[in-house]
Amino acid sequence: MSSAPPRLILTRPDDWHLHLRDGDALAYTVGWSAAQFARAIVMPNLKPPVVDTALALAYRQRVLAARPAGSDFQPLMTLYLTDRTAPQEIARAKASGAVFGVKLYPAGATTHSDSGVTELRHVHGVLDAMQREGMPLLVHGEVTDPEVDVFDREAVFIERHLVALRRDFPALKIVLEHITTSHAVDFVLSQTARDSRGAPLLGATITPQHLLHDRNALFRGGLRPHYYCLPVLKRESHRRRVLEAACSGDPRFFLGTDSAPHARAAKEADCGCAGCFNAAHALELYAQAFEQAGCLHRLEGFASHHGADFYGLPRNRDRIELRRQQWTVPQRLDYVDDGIVPLDAGRRLDWRAVAGAAPQQPA
Repeated sequence: MSSAPPRLILTRPDDWHLHLRDGDALAYTVGWSAAQFARAIVMPNLKPPVVDTALALAYRQRVLAARPAGSDFQPLMTLYLTDRTAPQEIARAKASGAVFGVKLYPAGATTHSDSGVTELRHVHGVLDAMQREGMPLLVHGEVTDPEVDVFDREAVFIERHLVALRRDFPALKIVLEHITTSHAVDFVLSQTARDSRGAPLLGATITPQHLLHDRNALFRGGLRPHYYCLPVLKRESHRRRVLEAACSGDPRFFLGTDSAPHARAAKEADCGCAGCFNAAHALELYAQAFEQAGCLHRLEGFASHHGADFYGLPRNRDRIELRRQQWTVPQRLDYVDDGIVPLDAGRRLDWRAVAGAAPQQPA
């Protein structure tokens, strides 16, 4: 720790998996993400869900209207895949220039996923259209079979569904979201196919909670609802494998916070909501994880380069500074209703993000 630099200057990162919610929540969530990230893939699981291009464009305008003054934060929109999605909608989404992916939620897998896909065979026509248009499929990779142990849902999804999906749609770009297991890491590493630009056809996002914590965090000293997310935290051996993948420098792994804001009362309830809120201090959490693993030099690629390259977007030109500065994550932040509890509330972190570093010069 003592030999680490006093500051890091990084290409401004992007968040390739983010929940902003809607309505009054946007006044908080957009500002939190815009303070650290230039762009974000915005999840479509609203109520009602964002199922077509017109709804995505309208939602985008609400997000843009909620940006803080002077912010250039760009929301990259997604569609919510259902059994009734029309293949023709994919061409409209692509032509809009504002939709960058289609999200697959197995029905019932997580928050607001009740309208999700019940059987993959129902959406084969849509997946074929996505393959033709170059539209990525963003996968919540868990089965919902009640007979499958909750800690095994990701591994079983890969075995039952993702292997066949990759076989049946070999040119489809796929992001396996918020990976949590060695099974997911191994599957990503086994896939070597590339698109016409030379970018991987399969990538994976990784959250800060799955880098920093194993499933013991859910029960340390009692039941800890603010560490409950889906996919749920896994064994320490899986955490170490996912951290190894993030630190590897492999371009198939990149940052996606899966920051999922829920008001405190909705988490601390008899049936608490799944989701960890980390957007306000995400980059500091990632820096903590990477430094603990001895791979701080790999943070910029993971946070700022790999995701943009995968999606075929230019890397950001502006930069962000991380200063070595000890501080404590607040116990509560203002949010709709009775506030929100951030991930690792009360924990001391060693890095603090400061926006506005000097822009990069052209190569």
